[in-house]
Amino acid sequence: MFTSSDPIADFLTRLRNAQLARHATVEVPGSKIKLAIGKILVKHGYIKSAKWVDDGPQGKIHVELGYDERQIPLIKEIKRVSKPSRRVYRKVDDVPKVLNGLGLAVFSTSKGLLTGQEAKAANVGGELLFTVY
Repeated sequence: MFTSSDPIADFLTRLRNAQLARHATVEVPGSKIKLAIGKILVKHGYIKSAKWVDDGPQGKIHVELGYDERQIPLIKEIKRVSKPSRRVYRKVDDVPKVLNGLGLAVFSTSKGLLTGQEAKAANVGGELLFTVY
């Protein structure tokens, strides 16, 4: 099995590739941060569900992808911003608007994973993980 040096980028790439291939579901190796990212994407309507499946020592996350009535993926673009080689941190005043507020910026903060709006409301900055719209 391939082990990625950046599991978040691997998760986002698997979502992107599965939607490009018009798959209904995708399974990814499990971790707490990937499950938290999945729950944020479900909450904001980009995917239908993200569920933990106990399978082996690591477990898996079963993701049900979202499409509109014309079978167009709900995720138009998902882009990793902060990488292991170059971390990107933002203060609460520098939280970016993605597509003039139509998209999401997801942060890793001291209060857990938060969207840009939630980070502003909680008055915390953090590492900008990825953007999605």
